[in-house]
Amino acid sequence: PEGCHVMYNDWGTAPGMAIEGKEGTPLEGKTAILLPGPPREMKNMFEARVKPYLAARSGRVIVSRNVHLIGIGESAAESLLRPLIDESKNPTLAPYAKDGEVRFRVTALAETADEGLRMCDILVEKLWQSEVGKYIYGIDADSMEKAVADARAADGETLATAESCTGGLVAKRLTDLAGVSAVFLGGAVTYANEAKEKILGVSRESLESFGAVSEQVASEMARGIRQRLGSDFGISTTGIAGPGGGTPEKPVGTVYIAVDSPYGSRVKRLSMSPMRDREYIRTVAATNALSLVLEVKGLIGAEAKKDS
Repeated sequence: PEGCHVMYNDWGTAPGMAIEGKEGTPLEGKTAILLPGPPREMKNMFEARVKPYLAARSGRVIVSRNVHLIGIGESAAESLLRPLIDESKNPTLAPYAKDGEVRFRVTALAETADEGLRMCDILVEKLWQSEVGKYIYGIDADSMEKAVADARAADGETLATAESCTGGLVAKRLTDLAGVSAVFLGGAVTYANEAKEKILGVSRESLESFGAVSEQVASEMARGIRQRLGSDFGISTTGIAGPGGGTPEKPVGTVYIAVDSPYGSRVKRLSMSPMRDREYIRTVAATNALSLVLEVKGLIGAEAKKDS
């Protein structure tokens, strides 16, 4: 359109544009920004073209920090922080839910980015000191798998995975990270009991006495993959993702996760609602299996603060 500001597209063919409302029209004082639809193009154009365009017209900046929690639900965390949420005007504090974890976004409006970060950090410190502080695993963490991989890389430690109900999702999330080969040695998807025996060395007695979905089998899976690949940490998942296969004792949504390591071994039972779909159960199981690595190493809460 005549008079628009063209935003060139280095990631595709269609350009973007900004159209500023003319004086005396219904759009006076307003700006419409049009970008190509494909996310790969649109996201890059927003970062490289739109942000600078808006920043040049603002005079102030918006800065955010993200506080990541594991082991507590969104409603419980929000309830604990409700007084702080209500009193925080600049910066603001807002909760966001993600399958298996919680994020609080701290956002400040300031004259400069440095000032905004200082304002955010004051509120972030209040979160560390609050009742949710013990659930924090990172500040501005890209993902749970990134937090785990970064922590292991910093300590020169390695990981290996043994998965049943998650079907390789833990390994997939780790291998989505560039450079993770320095940390992640490999994994096995041992869906059938025979595979658990042959590949991981899970005892037939444990499978017959306790069942594949059990604390004992999860523990043996984590230990088995660690021994076979020579990793510092062995991670395992075994459970019932549904929609069928549940029993009164072990309904759909029952998952055991385990970690075996030089710092000790730990097994945890997750009991998710049978009303949850298969994808949700697998996603939450994978997230919690990864977080158990941080938990075993003591990198959630006070210890996580030292690295943030």
